[in-house]
Amino acid sequence: MKPGLPTAMERPHFIGIGGAGMSGIAKILAQRGGKVAGSDARGDSETAEALRAHGVTVHGGHAAGNLAADSTCVVVSSAIRADNPELARAAELGIPVVHRSDALAALMDGLRPIAVAGTHGKTTTTSMLAVSLSALGLDPSYAIGGDLDAPGSNAHHGEGDIFVAEADESDRTFHKYTPQVAIILNAELDHHANYASIEEIYESFETFVGKVVPGGTLVVAHGQEGAAEIARRVAGREGLTVVTYGEEEGADIRITKITPRGLTSEVTVVLDGRMLTFTVSVPGRHYAHNAVAALAAGVALGIPAHNLASALGKYTGVKRRLQLKGEAAGVQVIDSYAHHPTEMNADLEAIRGAAGDSRILVVFQPHLFSRTQELGKEMGRALALADASVVLDIYPAREDPIPGVTSDIIIAAARAAGADVTAEHDKAAVADVIAGMAKPGDLVLTMGAGDVTDLGPAILARLSS
Repeated sequence: MKPGLPTAMERPHFIGIGGAGMSGIAKILAQRGGKVAGSDARGDSETAEALRAHGVTVHGGHAAGNLAADSTCVVVSSAIRADNPELARAAELGIPVVHRSDALAALMDGLRPIAVAGTHGKTTTTSMLAVSLSALGLDPSYAIGGDLDAPGSNAHHGEGDIFVAEADESDRTFHKYTPQVAIILNAELDHHANYASIEEIYESFETFVGKVVPGGTLVVAHGQEGAAEIARRVAGREGLTVVTYGEEEGADIRITKITPRGLTSEVTVVLDGRMLTFTVSVPGRHYAHNAVAALAAGVALGIPAHNLASALGKYTGVKRRLQLKGEAAGVQVIDSYAHHPTEMNADLEAIRGAAGDSRILVVFQPHLFSRTQELGKEMGRALALADASVVLDIYPAREDPIPGVTSDIIIAAARAAGADVTAEHDKAAVADVIAGMAKPGDLVLTMGAGDVTDLGPAILARLSS
């Protein structure tokens, strides 16, 4: 099955084409035969090179001249500022501007979409579905917010009729999708620039559920407070089947046992009265729950549970989700994308469970001023789970600074919780700092959603020397 190119997307131009969400859509359009071009601040990135391998034109930097006059549309994300020169040029030429979410929704048209939503765990769960469905020979299309095993592996145009995609709640763009199966892993207050309260979060997720096609299925975490609240609000909706999963009594798919086995877990569930045990090749209770959510979604599309459970064992992780970067001088360096306190706690608990008596050292880079303002104290308390931490300055991403909001909020809370924390304003100095702290047998986590991931190779090189 080969869906055609969406209307007016034969020659799209992407502003910020190197972003995780944008690059995936660009790749799928190129695989469908589109003449795709775009620009990114880093024209020499691995993602840019991966796109070029698919025939995509990638310009380094943003300039009005990058936009071809015959472009049929300009694709943007919420991170693109209104004063971008390519956006201004599009207005001069009368070229329509399409939001990333609308482009993704168009790609799903005519297929059986699974949309994975939640404050945490979207990338992992989407990846688990993509890998397991591929292993079963179903060749799904997918768009993921992270690379599976190589740059550019975050998306694929498949021959099958299933499309698996992350559904991003951060700017409410997940309201654009009409999935056959929707997953809600959790719902917590985050993205403070767009949501003023948890009630607004709940209302937004309710709207998302309302987009599920008639006869479709909602898969929802039974034991997570926010997800359970949404399930209560949508209970009884005509044409919607709700399937719950979790460790608590009353879940439709009940997790009865999670057994840690080093950097993997063995998970046992009861489904339709039958017991099923399978392996999850990443550590931690939260990843086991993600795998069960993926299992439930596949079953909702008619895939036999025992086949899917076996295929889930093929998943070996996604970049930045407790990804082992290497080992030097007896020290393992692991990369974690965790940037919300819930994620930080979950990843640190998972590593603590797998580490035994080893020390855990964290290099943490806060992400966004608004998130730090609202959740900085909770981030600091999470760092108390590590043996020692180095905290960097806030990674601003798309935000301007907020007066009085710095990493000091996190550091003060961490120290109040008894944590051993070092402030480091110079990212280039971190490798030396960690080399002075680490001993053979230690585990080092680079943690955060910004460019802290770049420090892994530098730390390993410094340890080797």
